[in-house]
Amino acid sequence: MISTRSIPEVAVEALIRVLPTTVPLQALAHAGSVELSSRVRSAVVASFVGTTSADLAVVLSDSASLDAAAGANPSLVSSQDVLRPALESASGVLGIGVLGDSRMEDASALFAADDTAVFELSAGGVVTGWFAIRVRQNGTVGGPSSASDRTVMGNLGRISNVEMSLTVEIGRTRMSVRDVLSLKPGAVIELDRSAGAPADILLNGRLIAHGEIVVVDQDYAVRITQILDVAEGLS
Repeated sequence: MISTRSIPEVAVEALIRVLPTTVPLQALAHAGSVELSSRVRSAVVASFVGTTSADLAVVLSDSASLDAAAGANPSLVSSQDVLRPALESASGVLGIGVLGDSRMEDASALFAADDTAVFELSAGGVVTGWFAIRVRQNGTVGGPSSASDRTVMGNLGRISNVEMSLTVEIGRTRMSVRDVLSLKPGAVIELDRSAGAPADILLNGRLIAHGEIVVVDQDYAVRITQILDVAEGLS
């Protein structure tokens, strides 16, 4: 079955999966009954440029969660650093492209724009944050290609010689800054993947394939075993 969820809906789901909160969050479309201008003057904002470009902003009013994620030295880790992985996760649904530097700024204009999708982030019925995304090219995730999609793909031919970052990931885990700072030689970090499981192949942070690690002339390499389509890569 083809999904017709909008890009903002998929993006906010990806965001809340990574947000550093003590309890799971739910995302609901902001009804507009609550004025947000005074609440989003210190938002973490970033812009994504790619096949589909967008401006993103997130605000968390739960300072305890941010402090816990920052670890023992919160003065060394900014809110931009803490929320950056969530913004990267949200922008990952937009396809191939680059997420610019995250910054702290007044996002009231972005939240108030007519073409911005705004979501309330709540836990137990209590709103603890807001997320805004303004997509610069309309579209749905997993739907049939449109004329505008084909135009974008044609335009990509102009940058076909541009080098992009290809990453092979054998697993990942989440650690607080406190635990990272306490690492010493010989420490073992357990990943979320069993031995022998396929590795993920990411292009500029976007999952595009699975593969297995091999050795070629004493160098590590990856043999691609599965190429993902757009819908699989966003799931």
